[in-house]
Amino acid sequence: MEKGYSQKELACMFEVSVGFIGDVENPKYKAKYNLNHLNELAKIFQCSPKDFLPDSPIVLYINHI
Repeated sequence: MEKGYSQKELACMFEVSVGFIGDVENPKYKAKYNLNHLNELAKIFQCSPKDFLPDSPIVLYINHI
């Protein structure tokens, strides 16, 4: 959003479908970026891949019965 790219523009630069970008952005879908994707996005946004990762580990709480 900060760069002002639409999903279509980002998909074109990233060489993926607009649907893939939409699926990743929608929490209802399991589509996620992998490390290769993050590396390519870092090239597009001229930043480090680590800029897309949290500073601290993500803690997931799973109920075990």
